[in-house]
Amino acid sequence: MSPHRHASAPQGSSGGRRRGGRYSFQASVGLGVVGLLAGLMFSTSAGLADDQSERQPENFRDLVRVESERLAETNADVVALREEVAALLEEQNDPAEADELLAHASGTTAVTGPGLLVRLDDAPTPVQLPEWASPDDLVVHQQDLEAVMNGLWAGGAEALMVQGHRVTMTTSVRCVGNVLLIDGATYSPPYEIAAIGDPDELEETLLSTAPIQIYLQYVDALNLGWQVRAEETIEMPADESNLSMEYASVPG
Repeated sequence: MSPHRHASAPQGSSGGRRRGGRYSFQASVGLGVVGLLAGLMFSTSAGLADDQSERQPENFRDLVRVESERLAETNADVVALREEVAALLEEQNDPAEADELLAHASGTTAVTGPGLLVRLDDAPTPVQLPEWASPDDLVVHQQDLEAVMNGLWAGGAEALMVQGHRVTMTTSVRCVGNVLLIDGATYSPPYEIAAIGDPDELEETLLSTAPIQIYLQYVDALNLGWQVRAEETIEMPADESNLSMEYASVPG
């Protein structure tokens, strides 16, 4: 007898039939499972397609179209509002009037009108100073002139002039010893400041400012010079300085 006789069942034996039947059963079960899984997958895909139909690419294009139309409408509203604002500004602001106001503020045109004259002077040298005072308290300083100018501006002055010089954005007032340097020229007291505006309003505001009230205390104590006079007509020349702007320009 061959020793390998029982190594494998001969074809047609009962063992061969048993093995063949077992394979057919497993294959049938496997095919059934695959079919079931495939059915589930198709069913799930169909369900997702039904549930997410609103997120398909076709609807995304519709969404872009709708949003684009809404953006166009919003932009149209913005343009309309800007045109409306521009029209309102044009009604309220007269270009000619604006240019005239700018010319007055910059001092490039001569002006005339009612206003106020303020005169400051050094005090006479007394025989003996009070214990609290010093010789420096007897003279008019840069801060005194600036206090008068600021008070007049606050009172509604439309134009100012110091020692015959039209006050502009470039006007400088500096102390140099016991004299003042105004726009590059030196002046000795008395100093005169002219303002065009409502004389009563100018004087009331000027006298109510703290620096002027302090100055008036020195006027009473040391006899510093102080005169205020209303004028029906004050003539101010245009600023003759060479003012040129390299970077600044009028907006609009």
